[in-house]
Amino acid sequence: MTTTAGTETIGAIGDTRLGELRERATRIREHVADMCAGPEGGHLGGAYSAADIMTALYFDVMNLNPDRPDAPERDRFVLSKGHAAVGLYATLAERGYLPVDELATYARPGSRLMGHPVRAVPGVEAATGSLGHGLALGCGFALGARLDGHDSRTFVLMGDGELQEGSVWEAAIGAASLGLDRLVAVVDRNSLQLTGDTDSIAAMEPLADRWRGFGWAVQQADGHDLATLVRALGTTPWEPGRPSVLIARTVKGRGLPFLEGRTACHYVTFSERNHAKARAVLGRSRREDTR
Repeated sequence: MTTTAGTETIGAIGDTRLGELRERATRIREHVADMCAGPEGGHLGGAYSAADIMTALYFDVMNLNPDRPDAPERDRFVLSKGHAAVGLYATLAERGYLPVDELATYARPGSRLMGHPVRAVPGVEAATGSLGHGLALGCGFALGARLDGHDSRTFVLMGDGELQEGSVWEAAIGAASLGLDRLVAVVDRNSLQLTGDTDSIAAMEPLADRWRGFGWAVQQADGHDLATLVRALGTTPWEPGRPSVLIARTVKGRGLPFLEGRTACHYVTFSERNHAKARAVLGRSRREDTR
């Protein structure tokens, strides 16, 4: 885990560790591709844009233990963009919260791996998917930890499209007013939502200034640069008394060039041919990660 002393970063990520994280992110994308080859398909685009963010959090930044998923001192993660559940399930499986083999049951009758996360899945803190609610849930977790005397952090991953929900900004006001500096929001800024470009539907920019105006400490980063993500997220809170938000600039469908940046990748049900194509692309990427 990256820690800080004053403004100096201690334990900066090295090349070997960076390679391990990149390989882990590729494995997560492989699992998602496999789930999207099932009969129900899945929200591949948003899971891929967030894969590096979740890799940084679960494999470097957050204080957690899969053997004690309910430990009171743990950091919490809320997937506000709950439709990207396939990405969370893949991450939890890679981190040891559930068997990797269980991913094959995704969206099948009787499976606990539903289209949106539910508490029946180890490591899932809250059922999510009704967009705009995750940040308010995060406020509750962060305030609860403070009242319990724990120094844990709460991380909330949001889609940029859901920032069009007024409840997000109500929660942002509340978090800043309460001084919840152990609350960290991450905006997956892939600039696409179901029906097209986010800014053509509702203007987002200047997004950083908007968050600052609500009393948050703000940073922006390449959401696919694992070293930068680890450094930024690992050093929160950035300002005492202020919640932190990282605007992560990402590409929807990142990792599969034939889908990257396309609205069509929002929800994917792979044919056998395209599944094989995706696995071949990711396999080459993983071999490069291990060099």
